Amino acid sequence: MDILTDETRRFLAATAPEHDAVQAEMAAYADEHGFPIIGPEAGGVLRVLAHLADARRLFEFGSGFGYSATWFAEGMADDAELYLTEHDAHELDMARDFLDRAGLADRTTFLEGDALDLFEGVDGEFDLVLLDHQKHRYAEAFDLVSDRVAVGGVVVADNVMRGPVDFGALTDWSEGQAEALDGADADTRGIAAF
Repeated sequence: MDILTDETRRFLAATAPEHDAVQAEMAAYADEHGFPIIGPEAGGVLRVLAHLADARRLFEFGSGFGYSATWFAEGMADDAELYLTEHDAHELDMARDFLDRAGLADRTTFLEGDALDLFEGVDGEFDLVLLDHQKHRYAEAFDLVSDRVAVGGVVVADNVMRGPVDFGALTDWSEGQAEALDGADADTRGIAAF
């Protein structure tokens, strides 16, 4: 289900920021390999959220090859800390390479494994948290981070209205049709729980 009108899509594309050279390379890789990324439209929003939160520390639950982190970093201070998690070693290696070339590797911690387990191994509060891992575990992740997000901090959840979820079932459920999630996949039920 496409939730954006053509006019809204045109407006977002016209007002989106430009990729820098590394982001352009990342986007080309994503296009070539069918890897889903947020694109510059949503990237611009991440940059603004980071700036508005005066973010100093970011934790990503699921980082892929680091595309979202580059947008967050644009809105953060030059010495801000980034924690990227990924269960796929190859994608994490790609993130290291891309973020190194973007000048971000020296302030980034790359963690391989289950994001929820990894979060528990990192101390302190975070100003930004990205949930972009297993959709059926978003509620569990939110419960884990809720008392460690700084006052004024932001939790961003990807794929809540599109992606691997049945948005029609979520909408029906949100309007009070409890049976709308009967037979829904784990991702859709997980987003509903979140």
